[in-house]
Parts: sequence; C-alpha cells; structure tokens
Amino acid sequence: MTKPKLLWVSHLVPYPPKGGVLQRSFNLIKYLSKDFDIYLFTFNQSAFLKSSFTESTSPLEDAKAGLAPYIKEIRVVDIPSERVPLGKYLLALRSLFSSRPYTINWLHSRIAESQLSKMYEIVKPDVVHFDTISLAPYLKCCRGIPTVLNHHNVESQMMCERSINEGNGAKRLYYRLEGRKLRSYEHSVLSKFDLNITCSDQDSSLLTRESPGVNCLTVPNGVDTEYFKHEKSEYEDFSLIFAGGLGWYPNLDAMNYFVDEIWPLLKMKMPNVTMHLIGRNPTNKFLSLAKQDPDFLVHGFVDDVRPYLKRADVYVCPIREGGGTKLKILDALAMGCPVVSHPFATIGIDVEQGVTVEHASSPEEFYLKIERIFSDRNLRKRLSANGPKLVAEKYSFESIAMRYSLKLKTLMRDDNE
Repeated sequence: MTKPKLLWVSHLVPYPPKGGVLQRSFNLIKYLSKDFDIYLFTFNQSAFLKSSFTESTSPLEDAKAGLAPYIKEIRVVDIPSERVPLGKYLLALRSLFSSRPYTINWLHSRIAESQLSKMYEIVKPDVVHFDTISLAPYLKCCRGIPTVLNHHNVESQMMCERSINEGNGAKRLYYRLEGRKLRSYEHSVLSKFDLNITCSDQDSSLLTRESPGVNCLTVPNGVDTEYFKHEKSEYEDFSLIFAGGLGWYPNLDAMNYFVDEIWPLLKMKMPNVTMHLIGRNPTNKFLSLAKQDPDFLVHGFVDDVRPYLKRADVYVCPIREGGGTKLKILDALAMGCPVVSHPFATIGIDVEQGVTVEHASSPEEFYLKIERIFSDRNLRKRLSANGPKLVAEKYSFESIAMRYSLKLKTLMRDDNE
C-alpha cells in the first residue's frame, strides 16, 4: 500500500538525537515514517553538527546515514550568514533596522526558496511540516496542501523573558525589540497554517490567547523508551548530574545559577557531593571551576548520556526560563534517576511533587531536597520507580507520533473533501 508523502522542512539536520530539539524532531520522524514516506528539506547548521560528531571528518554524511532508514530523500542547503565571516553578527545588526526579527531573517535564502519549490513540485507531498517559526517565510513554496508549523518554544515569549532577565542594558534592549517583532510576526502568520503544534498545553494556550482562532494542538515532547530504559544498576552516592547544551541560554543561565548560588551551599554542607556537567560548549567559567574543584566535573558533549544517568544519585535541573518542555527531565525520569528541579523546568510535564519529582525554588530548597534524597533511600527508591512509570504511561514518543500521524491524516482528509 502506498504511503502518503510528508515533506519535513527543518532548520537543522535532525540527527543525532542528542539534545531537546534533535530528540523531538528525530523521534517524530522515526515513528511517523511507519505511516508516511518522509522527504527532508533541511538547513545545515554546520558548526552545531560538527559538535555532535567530534571524531568525524564528514559529520553531514554521518547524519545522513543515521537518517537514511526513515527518510526517502534528503536535500541540504547552507545558511547564508554562515558562509561569511561574522555573518551572524552582521545579520543581527541589519535586523535592527528590519521590520522582521533576526529569528526570521536568519534562514532567509533565495537559493533555499528555489530549491524547496523544486522539491515540492517533484515530490508532490500530501502534507508539509515546518519545524520552527524561522521557516514560516517558506510557506509560499508549499501552497495548496495542508501545512503544519511546529513550535519547540513560543519564541516571542522566550525572547521577552530573556530581555527581563538580561543584566546588560544594550542586550536587554535588543532582546526586547526582538521579542516584540517576533510577537507581531507570529500574530501575522500563525493563522496561515492549517495547524500549529506545541510541546505543552501552556504553550498552546499562549498561542491561542495571542492569536485567537489559530488552530493549535499539543504534541508533547517524549522519550524514546527503547533507548532510555530503567535498569537496576549501582549509582554513585552523593553524585549530581545536569545534561544540556550550554549554547542554549536557559541551560547556561541554570548552570550559572547552580555554580554561583547552589554549589557553594552544597559543598559547605555536604563535602562529599560531586557534580557532573554534560553538554556542548561549556564556558571558561565552568572549565576553570573544574580545574580548581575536583568534585565538579565537566564532560562536554558525550555520545551517550545513559551511563552517566545510571550512575547519578540525583538529576538537578535549576532551569528558570525558556519554553517548551524539557526532554532532559523526561530522559532522567525514564532512566529512574531522581529529579530535583525548579518548578518552571517541569511545566508541561505531568509530574507530582514528592511522587515523581522534588521541586525547589531557591538555593536553600535545592540543598534541602537533594539532602533529603541522599539521606532517605526509601524516598530515592520511590522516585526512581515512579519516574519510568509516568514516562511509559504518557510520554512514549511512539504513542505521541501515532497521535500526530492521525491528526495529519485528518488534515489530509479534510483537505480532499
């Protein structure tokens, strides 16, 4: 039986599935490929891709090979601003004087427009998925069939929050302006898509509140439960872990907060505590601390985070801003690693305080909750057992993709009636 054709337009090559956006995109593609023939049109964020294949001489070809079992055809285009020295900074400066925000100008390319239009004419897809708001200008290349716009975060809201928390005056003004432009742009384009999907009910409510009448559906983040499995194993007493790319500012803010305010308190009251920081682009601040303090270990990007999650006593997540839902929380829960998290970091995830997670909103609370798990092994055992149950019941990517597949087929059917 012939499968319907899904054209997936992406701002990055969605492989390997290491980190939030990559995990969501790859796993949706993986499981949707059971119901659709998928054609991928993607921009190549070359530096980001290289950071995922640190030992490879051809990261793009390696990524293509990883996607090959799930994709009928892949077409890759370059990002114009990455082809010239200081291109991103020059684009950011030009965007100050543009009605469109940097986030939208970033991927603008006449070459990409031409290539996507050609691919659309050749493939003749039944439905198109655009994976982020930055790709919305390319809607004009795919007229006449159902279209979906994915929101990993509500970008305008995230940028406005960033402006509030930014200490540098010039940056604060830039982020505020970018946030306002983004909000205006979102309001003007969301209704042009047949469906907008978000990672959480909170983000769906925000979009429909700002743009009444927009068709919105929550397609939550999840876990590849075939990969992240809870297995009984020995863990290291008094060991903490955080895993997340430090090029993404909510992760960076969280770790700056941890290092400045939480870690000194933990070290003072629990001298045996250790911390494992995992993720791309660790800053000099974290690397210097690791040199001075042997209990603070910086691992950088790792190909497989599972051994670290297995060995950790507690997963600590002091994220206080951003958007979407945090796949790092779901991964830790799936692996049975007890989580101590700021309440903000679990928005959109159906956790329960004291049952599947421990919440903390201040450095003192982080210390108390971590110390409680360290000293009460029955509590740790309960948290470790309840996390995987929650993920299995509600956050399997396979079941999430199945529900999204049904919605796509409904859009196709309605379009044909």
